Amino acid sequence: MEEKKAYTISVYTENNLGLMNRISAIFLKRHINLESITASQSEIKNVFRFVFVIKLSEDKVRKLVGQIEKQIEVIKAYYHTDEETIHQESALYKIATNLLFDDRQIQNIIKKSNANIVTVAKDYFVIEKTGRRIETEQLYDELTPYGIKQFVRSGRISVSKEAMNISNTLQNFNY
Repeated sequence: MEEKKAYTISVYTENNLGLMNRISAIFLKRHINLESITASQSEIKNVFRFVFVIKLSEDKVRKLVGQIEKQIEVIKAYYHTDEETIHQESALYKIATNLLFDDRQIQNIIKKSNANIVTVAKDYFVIEKTGRRIETEQLYDELTPYGIKQFVRSGRISVSKEAMNISNTLQNFNY
């Protein structure tokens, strides 16, 4: 049995209604759990990019990408290992403001983790941390004893180390 490992799947698409539903059905039908998902404008005008992180064997990932590419709005899909990409996530942590001034340890945690304070209000302040998932989770663990009022983390954003040549593919589609 082939070993499961983390893969980043990048899907370049037209921005059409219902596409996300059809792509998620592909994952659902195969009982594949998503580790993260992100969607945004790509480097090409009017082309969007979905980034999925999953843990599967390479054979299953290859078949999955083939199924995704069968969707009419999908222009091209790629998959990469963690070693083949440069990737980050972003997290926000909302904490009670009094802790920022009453407990120097919070300031030390923020400084040590290379996080940033993005806003300070009367009742709360918000910390932002960008990095790998292990880094955002470590900061979460360090802040938990102080009481996190809210927490959110983005899905993975990623670029491949090697060229994906999507622009060459798009020349055939008049983009």
